[in-house]
Order: sequence, then C-alpha cells, then structure tokens
Amino acid sequence: MPHTTHIDFEKPLEKLAPITLEEMDSIKLMNRIDSKYLTTEQRLLQILERAAAAGYRVLVSQGARVSGYDSIYFDTEELRMFADHHNRRLVRQKVRTRCYLSSGDAFLEIKRKNNHGRTKKKRIGIPLEEMHSFRADDAACEYLAAHSWFTAGQLSPSAETAFRRITLVNKEKTERLTIDTQLAFKNCRNGLSATLQDAVIIELKQDGRAASSMKGILLDLRVKPVRVSKYCMAITLTDPQARSGRFKVKVRTIEKTIGNRLETI
Repeated sequence: MPHTTHIDFEKPLEKLAPITLEEMDSIKLMNRIDSKYLTTEQRLLQILERAAAAGYRVLVSQGARVSGYDSIYFDTEELRMFADHHNRRLVRQKVRTRCYLSSGDAFLEIKRKNNHGRTKKKRIGIPLEEMHSFRADDAACEYLAAHSWFTAGQLSPSAETAFRRITLVNKEKTERLTIDTQLAFKNCRNGLSATLQDAVIIELKQDGRAASSMKGILLDLRVKPVRVSKYCMAITLTDPQARSGRFKVKVRTIEKTIGNRLETI
C-alpha cells in the first residue's frame, strides 16, 4: 500500500476564527440540504485559505481544531444494511457506535434515511468499553429496539472507520461543513484493512434558502460533488465476498482524484 504523508492542518486553521461547541449546537438548519464533495489534502489547503478570507469559523473542541473519530458499524450476518444501500433502497438505516477521541465520549447512534432523502440521527451515551459490544447494556439494547428495525442479537461489528475531522461554520451561520481526512477502515470480521490515502470527504450542510459561499469556492477550485458512504467504502474495500459492484465506480472516482490505486491489506 502506498505510504501517505498527511498534512497537519492545525496551523492553517489558525487563520480561521474559533467557534465553540455550545455556539455550534445553537445553529439550527431547518431547511437543510446536504451535499458531499471529494478532494485531496493539498487542495484542502486552498479551500481553507479561501474559507478564512470568506469569514468561516472553525470548531475548537478540547483546544484542538482537528478532532479524531472512531466508529464501529454493526450489521446483520448477511450485511443487510450494506445491501440496502447498494440496492438503492430509499428507506434504510445504519447502526454504529462512535467515540469522539478528544473527549472520550462514546455513543450508540442510529441513522435513518427516509424516502425523501432526509437523514435523522438518534443516539444514546454508552461506556467507552461498549464500543464493540453493547449487548449487556439493557438501556442501549432497549434504545436500539425502539429506534431501529433491529435488535442487538441480530447485529455484530462489521467495519471500523477512523478519521480526523475539521468542522467549519460560515459567518451567517447558515451552513456547516464537516471535512474528513486520514480515512482508514478495518473489517471486523476478516481483519482486512484499507485507507483512502490523502482523499478528503467534505459534507456541506446548508440552509436551502441561503446562498453558499463555500459552493462557490468549491466550484472555483473544481472540487466536484460525489455521493459516498464511509461504511459502504469500508465494506467494498475490505470484504471481497460482499456484492459491491455498484460501489466500485466510487472507488475508481477516488483513485482518479488522488492519482493512486486503493489497496487492501
């Protein structure tokens, strides 16, 4: 697998004014539109330079502008949730545990997408040691059964994803960006792993009624929109038995963007 030397973004982010988590939580995007984009770390430096000039602010949590995330995705033995996404089922779910490494907080999260393309997330706090298994936690199991189609007994760890995240907010507080770098995957069932090397996934969450400076920045820098799921990429790259033909196109798009082949080890 090609060795990737990653860029440290803490210094470039010092040009952006900070925003606290409390301020971030107060921003409600009632008519939200989500868009994802794919780029590289080098191009991200240019994006951040222009974001600073446009007055964007960066989330600072625990004194850091870049935060680590670790997630465990759960699925059925036959990968029902992965298959639903692959087969373009409009109404679908994902179940994961997630740890915010800067704080050590961990949650069980259920993401549900409806037939209008809207995604809603519900979560409950869990002890960090339950990241790989929460079956003994009655409250977590009851929460899962109440908010998903699955019970804890039907699910087991499927894939682990780890990445570093930058979060930006525009000065009008009408849009948020999550910028994920250093994406790495490990299959929890066969032990295979892969990374997206220096690929960067940007998700823009905006108020549909407001203009977006970031869309203009991305267009000017020729950063193209792309639909991509971290969980689906993890399974596609690390499970040769999974039926993932439709997602191979996404893999080729990422490879073309970074100029390297993605490999599994």
